[in-house]
Amino acid sequence: MQPRNMSMSGVVDLAAVKAAGEAKAKAEQARAEANRQGGAGADAAPTGAVPPSALVIDVDEAGFDRDVIQLSDQVPVVLDFWAEWCEPCKQLSPLLERLTVEANGRLVLAKVDVDANQLLMQQFGIQGIPAVFAVVAGQVLPLFQGAVPEQQIRETLAQLVQVAEERFGLIGVQVDPSAEGAPVETAEPVGPYDALLEAAVVALDAGDLAGAVQAYKNVLADAPANTEARLGLAQAELLVRVQDMNPQAVRTAAAENPKDPAAQIAAADLDLVGGHVEDAFGRLVDTVRVTFGDDRDTVRLRLLELFEVIGADDPRVSAARTALARVLF
Repeated sequence: MQPRNMSMSGVVDLAAVKAAGEAKAKAEQARAEANRQGGAGADAAPTGAVPPSALVIDVDEAGFDRDVIQLSDQVPVVLDFWAEWCEPCKQLSPLLERLTVEANGRLVLAKVDVDANQLLMQQFGIQGIPAVFAVVAGQVLPLFQGAVPEQQIRETLAQLVQVAEERFGLIGVQVDPSAEGAPVETAEPVGPYDALLEAAVVALDAGDLAGAVQAYKNVLADAPANTEARLGLAQAELLVRVQDMNPQAVRTAAAENPKDPAAQIAAADLDLVGGHVEDAFGRLVDTVRVTFGDDRDTVRLRLLELFEVIGADDPRVSAARTALARVLF
């Protein structure tokens, strides 16, 4: 694998995909609601808050899916590839740690010792260190390599946070300097959503897919990080897509057009509804491998949607995220 130009171009392109206003406003609203729920007094610790030390972690090959890929569905994860013998690393790593803490829960820094994790170094195609990547909702983004001025790093991380909020609705984690040993968790706002969620389930049971979709969207309009609503919406939208499909025609089209994104996406939807989870994921990973540009991005986004249907904790999702990262990078 040839060396890459470590730049923020990919992240900037992502930021242009979707207008910032509405999504960013929702993320800020969710964060504000989470802070209000944390306690009545000004000094009350927010529920589920983590200490600043939990924002900087060491990761290895064995725990990479859990500690990085899955965590990236909750908060952007910055990867710092370093080694003890690397002098520039000794200057960069403390700076990244300090900026991560300053970000106050909008980033997590994952440090990778390349001497102990050669496979990860190879998978990311790293030719020299320090090298810094980010993972957002399972998508790997190259940030920079080598010595970089602090101001440039600050701007890069600010762009990363912006993309995570605007495109994926990631509001990060709450930080409490007095918290001890708390795990990194999403600061998911609590709201009076039980009735809406129940209405969505009732609509699904009655075959009212449009009603279920709208009910879940109503919840997410106020609480973008509500896990139950995100999962329910992904499932309901999947059922909407397949309800009028002719399975035989869809599978024939997919077999005859292996590089056609629309044909493969439709077949993957049918695979998933039929319970063939690995087949659905594998089909779309293979399609990402043979497509480019907008077609590739379309397939990748559908794959991320199917991950939502199954749930981030499912090992099949973790395996597919890893396979996708290898194809993309």
